Parts: sequence; structure tokens; C-alpha cells
Amino acid sequence: MKRTGPGVLVVAVAIGLAAGFLVDQLLTAAGRPTFIPSVTLPILLVLLGVFVVLLAVPIRRATRGTAGTPVNPFRALRIAMLAKASSIVGAVFAGFGGGLTIFLLTRPVTPSVGSWGAVLATIASGALLVAAGLIAEHLCTIRKDDDDEHPGDPGPGFDAQPH
Repeated sequence: MKRTGPGVLVVAVAIGLAAGFLVDQLLTAAGRPTFIPSVTLPILLVLLGVFVVLLAVPIRRATRGTAGTPVNPFRALRIAMLAKASSIVGAVFAGFGGGLTIFLLTRPVTPSVGSWGAVLATIASGALLVAAGLIAEHLCTIRKDDDDEHPGDPGPGFDAQPH
């Protein structure tokens, strides 16, 4: 599995920015109030980040030999994929909050403090989820073995010549 690169996160933020701005633009054009994220959204994003990191810690202990059990590679891969997905989702939500912020800044009327608080909390919690996902992904990496460097090489002592 390839680690999450900055390009993927930048694209996710850009998609979130466009979606956030477009949602508020369409709501305003329809004569409806702008979208304000619920207070529970940032809380859930932070809890998801904590949960992902807590799932990754036993994998880290097992790879370093501090846990008494061997590494289950399937469990490590599942948690690493969850961490990767979490960082991408966090980037989308941070971008979505950024899009809402850009829309609010382009309006002639200053929004209420409650609106700003929820939007800024969504951006911050999205960024925290990205960080938690990247940390958990790092915790799930398994050290390379010596035999991983030469895939397909059977190693010393193997005679490939038929007798």
C-alpha cells in the first residue's frame, strides 16, 4: 500500500472547497439560509481521529516487539486503509469548511459569531482528522525485511540450474 501523498490531500481539499462554496451559493440563490455545520460535526471528526490512532497503537507495539503477539498483517492493512480514508475525509471536510468560509467572506453582510464558530471548528477538526489519519498510517507501517529488497530472488543457496 502506498502512503497518502500530499497531492491526494490537496485534491481532496480542493473538492471540499468547491463543494462548500457551491452549496452555499445554491442555497442563497434559492432564497434559503446558508449552510452552517452542526456543532456535533467537529466533535465527531475529532473522535474519529482519536479512534483511528487508538486502533493503530497496538499495531505499532506489535511491529516494535513491545507487545507479546505477532503482527497480524491483515489487521494492520485494514487499519492503515482506515487511516488513509480518514485523512482524505478530513481533508474534504476541512476544504468544505474553507468553502463555506470563502462564501461568508464574499457576502456584504457579516455573519453571526455562531456561524463563524461552527465553520472554523469544522476546518480545525478536519485538519486534526488529517493529522490523526497520517499518524495512524505511520504507526501501521511494518519495517522492511532484508528479503523484501530483492523480490523474486530466491536467496542464497538456491540453484536455478537444472541438473
